[in-house]
Amino acid sequence: MPGFGALAFVPERTWMFASLVLAGTALCSAPAQAVELGQEDSLASVEVHAFASQGFILTLKNDYLAQGTTEGSFEFSEVGINFTKSLTETLRMGVQLFAQDLGPAGNFDAKVDWFYLDYRWQDWLGFRAGRLKIPYGFYNEIQDIDSARVPVLLPQSVYPLQTREILFAHTGAELYGFVRSEPLGGLEYRAFAGTIFLDRHELNPPSSQFEVDFHVPYVVGGRLIWETPLDGLRLGASAEAARIEATVFVPPALLPEPLVAENDSFLWVASAEYAWSDLVLTAEYTRWHADQENSNQAVQANSEQTSEKAYAMATYRVTPWLQPGAYYSLLFRNVDDREGRENIQHDVAAFVRFDINAHWLAKLEGHYMVGTAGLNNPLQIGQTDFSDAAAHWAAFFVKTTAHF
Repeated sequence: MPGFGALAFVPERTWMFASLVLAGTALCSAPAQAVELGQEDSLASVEVHAFASQGFILTLKNDYLAQGTTEGSFEFSEVGINFTKSLTETLRMGVQLFAQDLGPAGNFDAKVDWFYLDYRWQDWLGFRAGRLKIPYGFYNEIQDIDSARVPVLLPQSVYPLQTREILFAHTGAELYGFVRSEPLGGLEYRAFAGTIFLDRHELNPPSSQFEVDFHVPYVVGGRLIWETPLDGLRLGASAEAARIEATVFVPPALLPEPLVAENDSFLWVASAEYAWSDLVLTAEYTRWHADQENSNQAVQANSEQTSEKAYAMATYRVTPWLQPGAYYSLLFRNVDDREGRENIQHDVAAFVRFDINAHWLAKLEGHYMVGTAGLNNPLQIGQTDFSDAAAHWAAFFVKTTAHF
């Protein structure tokens, strides 16, 4: 949620990264038909998928997502492997290990990205528990699946990589289901409640003069997606609320008592998508509201702010191996202050995806940016000064992904 310092996933262990690398290497070197292990009706039967991505970032005038991108950066890597297993006709389980390097984030520390126990009683009623992907907008659940989307970056106004730690997944439970009516179409619902566990070590880099401790008492929300009777048209609505408590420990010479902040955040998203033949048109609009109270208002006053974000995107499959597309993305950090380069970001992006074969793809993408609001990571304590940042700038991405 907006207004707080760096958040991170559940603490991990070194052996997890070793397991990820060894399993991925073994499976990628095996024949394709061997990715399902064991007999179909045995407990040893496990469905396995894996991916590895390497990207390159080059920006003009401003660094973006990582340090040194104006000179070019290869700090844009992802690797993951997941296992799923149907235990009975109604009970299923799964887990994914994930590691990334994106500027200061990740540094290839392996994480349990998600895991679940899933009991589906009927199509209209199921229950999941574990570390679950948050149903936010149309595309939040595919942030870790490069092969499931055309652009390199999803529109950053609505799906910012800088806040992936709190938008991607929660730890808790979820009810879900799907119902269909011939005259009315289909309706999918999901409702969840849980928390977000944070790694204190990742919150406090050695270079920081602050030490931050976070606690998330709750996060709740849900999503409805309506597959309308009009073929190819679907509409969605998502909402999420969370309470985040932060304690900032400042050197006693600067502040004798820790600064305590309590943030109540609420966000909602309206989504629409129309697919006609090989053309897909998508638009989403969201507002994030944050109400923050601070224990020491002499240092930092209470604040209340609403940000506004939206995009429109088009993609087209020219051939089975070629998909170009473009989007326009808009961000206002505060709806009450729409002026100044630090408060806005206009992002015009064009991209193309090449599917070299069934397991290997490559992407090219360019962005023309106006405004610097997207440079400011909303999850950092102690913000960087962007007063000298260029108001007009550009970013270019190259990415290749192998997957099965």
